[in-house]
Amino acid sequence: MSRPDTPEATPPGSRWLPLVAVCLGTFMLLVDVTIVNVALPDMAIDLEASFSGLQWVVDVYALALAALLLLVGSISDTVGRRRTYLVGLAVFTVASLACGVAPSEGALIAARAVQGVGAAAMFATTVALLHASYDGRDRGVAFGVWGATAGAAAAAGPIAGGLLTGGLSWRWIFFVNLPLGIATILLARRVVRESRNPQRPRIDWAGGGAFTVAAGALTYALVRVHDEGWTSAATLGILALAAVALGAFVVIERRTPQPLLDLGLLRRPAFTGMVLSAVALSAAAFASLVYSSIWLQTVLGLSPIEAGLVTLPLSGLAFVVAGASGRHLHRLSPRWVVGGGLALIGLGDLVMAGLDAGSSWARLLPGMALIGLGVGLINPLLVSTAMASVPPQQGGMAAGAVNTGRQLGLAVGIAILGSVFSSRIGDELAGPDALAHGVASGGTQRILDAAPSGGRAQLDDAIHAAVASGLGTTLLVAGLVGVLGGALVVALVRRPRAHADEAPAPAREPVAVAD
Repeated sequence: MSRPDTPEATPPGSRWLPLVAVCLGTFMLLVDVTIVNVALPDMAIDLEASFSGLQWVVDVYALALAALLLLVGSISDTVGRRRTYLVGLAVFTVASLACGVAPSEGALIAARAVQGVGAAAMFATTVALLHASYDGRDRGVAFGVWGATAGAAAAAGPIAGGLLTGGLSWRWIFFVNLPLGIATILLARRVVRESRNPQRPRIDWAGGGAFTVAAGALTYALVRVHDEGWTSAATLGILALAAVALGAFVVIERRTPQPLLDLGLLRRPAFTGMVLSAVALSAAAFASLVYSSIWLQTVLGLSPIEAGLVTLPLSGLAFVVAGASGRHLHRLSPRWVVGGGLALIGLGDLVMAGLDAGSSWARLLPGMALIGLGVGLINPLLVSTAMASVPPQQGGMAAGAVNTGRQLGLAVGIAILGSVFSSRIGDELAGPDALAHGVASGGTQRILDAAPSGGRAQLDDAIHAAVASGLGTTLLVAGLVGVLGGALVVALVRRPRAHADEAPAPAREPVAVAD
């Protein structure tokens, strides 16, 4: 008969090893969300990648995380969270190798999708594994370290990507996962105990499938809209598929006794506000970094390392502010902290939006600092506020919904902002579509090398102006998302905690059991 695991069962001197195993996996999967940004121009040259291909290299990873997080979490309740985490680590590590040796754009995108599947299995189980491994004060310490690790991953991504790409090659941003992944698997097998829901809940395969189709179809349509147009049969057909799949997801979740997401939670304004703020956070703060990197490297001529350092005010301040003020922010109203944080992010984007042909990389620094400050204010409160706004038994579901919102916001944000970026460049250059696509995908140097020497300087000036205008418009849209997101949070988040007289809906409680 199974019995609950307790921290006392951990051998003396090794009680923090499960935390190390979980944090290593968390660090790897979150670093890979942003580590590719500064490597995109080199990928474009090496693989002759198109603009939409570059979008998918980043987008498909975030999309797999968003689409599968809730479903994989449900699966892990039944088959075991430790087992799911180990499988996720193995898939992630093997897929990282496939990314590193990818011979073409399509192979890299496919490998990134598989890598995202592994990351979803890891991310969906980390909170439950820590919950099962620690109790009391130790649990609070463990979650604090885990949160700091997540913040450090965001800070390290662009810098690590720049160092590896500039010092070795873009392929090493994936190869570095191999020794880390293998070490984490060996450690987790030794020190992490199994936990699962002893009631073996029914897995909502239909709901998970419908949500995956809806998210994938929506993102695909948004990535392709610049090539196809909003009114083309292809765009409208894919958007219709997304709408039908989303409708099916709603119907399924209303009827199934154990849904991936209890839609009744959306009637709680504080919960809905936190999910929407997670979407807006990723879209406004991080989605535009893909296009900033293209401007910095292929137009201004910065190296990958230098481009990574330009984002240091964002990532560094986000980490420092979250770590220094996190414990104090919980005393304040999340309505104003999260809403104000999103407004700061939006303001940071708007400060950077006024780019022109003569702008330098330093023009981005004040805006990056404002965004980092906003991210640092929001991160400590986002998940905890969502969990506090629902019955205790549904706290895990609330956390999963917020994390899903983060990744979906990044995937959709990259797709929408990419369309804005590419369209604006095309309007400014007023040349063949191939020229605009080549510039948007980081091929400026190749285009200039192929141009007649007499008109090269004029073309260079035109490209400088076009890409600066494209990035400025992209940042303007991102800024509006941040400001509007902040306003929504202020309007919705008035009552962060569930009323005591509300009957909690049944949900899966994380329970640790021995193997």
